[in-house]
Amino acid sequence: QFSFQENGWGASLAERLVRKCDVVNRGLSGYNTRWAKLILPRLISKSTGAESTVAVTIFFGANDSALKDLNPKQHVPLEEYAANLKSMIQYLKSVDITEDRIILITPPPLQESAWEKECLAKGDKLNRRNATTGEYAQACVQVARDCGTDVLDLWTLMQKNQDFSSYLSDGLHLSTKGNSFLAAQLWSCLDKKLSALPSLLPYWRDVDHTNPEASLL
Repeated sequence: QFSFQENGWGASLAERLVRKCDVVNRGLSGYNTRWAKLILPRLISKSTGAESTVAVTIFFGANDSALKDLNPKQHVPLEEYAANLKSMIQYLKSVDITEDRIILITPPPLQESAWEKECLAKGDKLNRRNATTGEYAQACVQVARDCGTDVLDLWTLMQKNQDFSSYLSDGLHLSTKGNSFLAAQLWSCLDKKLSALPSLLPYWRDVDHTNPEASLL
């Protein structure tokens, strides 16, 4: 949901793809794979036009990996998380969006001290752990291998830089730098899928103003 905020990774992609294709945001803050699996058919159906869909990203795990005892509403067990991802991939394939057009994104790492401050400010205890989030990220990578989709392992990539805290605004959600990092990494996956897309309609200087129908119809 936050990906279309100013400097968000979704907004960055939309800007890069202007007049080539529409970037449709169906992210829902706080949702997990258990809920997403149920609503996916409402978001993407056969009538959506699978033949014109060039890529679909599935980006879950930060909420699923919340600790069961401290955040039972969002928590989804690890095995169910993997099964839900597979179910969503199978559904997309059933509406003719093939696995080569699907990109899974793992949750980013969790900066525990920063997120603990956010939790304490609300009267809660730290309700996530980076090591636990890492297990969900590994499961996401394995699902991609099993199903033949692409995967962007954000959890691992962000931690190659030892201090990954600058990628996160509050220890959990992406900062401006984190959004830029995700957009750049995702573009590497998308570039080969999208590089052949033509521009929609000619540049205005190329329109024959004496006979616009010849240029535009």
